[in-house]
Amino acid sequence: MKGLARLSAPAAGIIIAVLAIVVLAADQASKQLAVTRLTEFEPVQVLGEALQWNLVFNPGAAFSLGEGVTWIFTIALALVACAIVFLAITRVRTRSWAIVLGLLLGGVLGNLTDRLFLDPGFGVGHVVDFILTPWMWFWTNPAIYNVADMFIVCGMIAVAVLVLIGINFDGTRGDKPAEAALDEADAEDADAESDDEPESSPAPLRRDRSGRAKESLGDD
Repeated sequence: MKGLARLSAPAAGIIIAVLAIVVLAADQASKQLAVTRLTEFEPVQVLGEALQWNLVFNPGAAFSLGEGVTWIFTIALALVACAIVFLAITRVRTRSWAIVLGLLLGGVLGNLTDRLFLDPGFGVGHVVDFILTPWMWFWTNPAIYNVADMFIVCGMIAVAVLVLIGINFDGTRGDKPAEAALDEADAEDADAESDDEPESSPAPLRRDRSGRAKESLGDD
């Protein structure tokens, strides 16, 4: 099975960087609007009870999980960001992975920015959450999150999908290494070129004085 079209390292890096910056900017801008226009713990209905704005400052992870171990999530976010940057530089050579990792990196950086620079202090800052959808956990625990959380969760789902369908970072599919895929592509190109070449016609024959047939080109 053929792999996907490969990107150069700079092209993949540019896609990841641009998408990460866009997501980071959207996340921080939306949080700034929430902080300036909403009052903490005072929900504002947008689509009835299905979608509400409700400003909270979350010391935990996405959807208010793990509120007592803020510093662990700060370290985890930093490690994920570093891992994505490393993959962008060394491994990612296909557009699908570049898009997914770019969006995921933007979400990670959005929440990491809150952890590093918001109160109560560096590394333990509380993340700004303001999107409330009570139905998400079947009304058992109202989910309050932000734009970065959405990109993190959707990005992880997209990563799982790419892994399940067998798309590698370099654009190959399954367990086939990139070198083998390139060799196979070169072989296919060589076969195509040989098929396009016209068949050589046999050399014309003539008879010498002894009556033997000879190839005029071979004996001259």
